[in-house]
Amino acid sequence: MKENEKNYEDFISTVSHELRTPLTSIRGFAQTMLASWDKLDDENKKKFLKIIEDQSNRLINLVENMLSVTKVSLNKDTVILKEICISGIIETVVQVIKSQYPDKKFEINTDRKTPAILADKDKFTQIITNIIENAAKYGEENSTIKITTNFSGSNNYVSIKVTNTGIGIAEEDYAKIFTKFSRLDSPLTRKVQGSGLGLYITKNLVEKMDGKISVKSIPDKDGQYLTTFEVLMPACDVEKQARAKCNM
Repeated sequence: MKENEKNYEDFISTVSHELRTPLTSIRGFAQTMLASWDKLDDENKKKFLKIIEDQSNRLINLVENMLSVTKVSLNKDTVILKEICISGIIETVVQVIKSQYPDKKFEINTDRKTPAILADKDKFTQIITNIIENAAKYGEENSTIKITTNFSGSNNYVSIKVTNTGIGIAEEDYAKIFTKFSRLDSPLTRKVQGSGLGLYITKNLVEKMDGKISVKSIPDKDGQYLTTFEVLMPACDVEKQARAKCNM
């Protein structure tokens, strides 16, 4: 009982802190604009409005994550499994994230033989969004995010790998990053805003659809790390694959 109470208190404390930051920014810049509208030039007006927009988006994402984590905790997240093609979803997600992280390049390598998967389309889109956005958020400035898909007939899973270049993740922290409210302590993560819920939600959604998720971080020749998140999703059976008409 005491552990549950502590978890609840930690949850409330984290939510309060994460909500307060964007709300304070939105209120502060809105008040500044209202009080000094005639004194601000167009460049500063656009700058302040962009900050308000960014913080509003952060607030929306935070609320959505809070709702998702509540559903996961209460086991009320309904999953509707259907046959879906992944290439179009990945391309759409990349276009959205590309606009949010203009300093990043995105490289998609899709194996044309990759079959359809059996998944909930909305949940799978959320999974891919969380992983690619995470890679962009923590990747080095002006780096390339690589997204690769392939299929192994031996285990009947479709593999989606997302790789970025950055500070890396220690092997002992591989499991930790998928836990609730987990945030690794490093100079980069201190600068990047986040609630520590995205990967926790992602892991739960993946496993709810009988998939698997893992991470591996290895040093490269330039002293950076290549960090790869891999999601394995069940492929449709052979008969369904033959009927699937995916424009890969």
